[in-house]
Amino acid sequence: MEKTDLASAYRRLKSPNIKTKKRALKIIKTYKRTKAGIR
Repeated sequence: MEKTDLASAYRRLKSPNIKTKKRALKIIKTYKRTKAGIR
């Protein structure tokens, strides 16, 4: 199981792997959404 924290997600965006990038974007988006308080 991979880490789902923000730092790891931002690091994964630099990855050449497309699937990894998409997964990282999803993590960041959900984080921003919860931080804003919108579900």
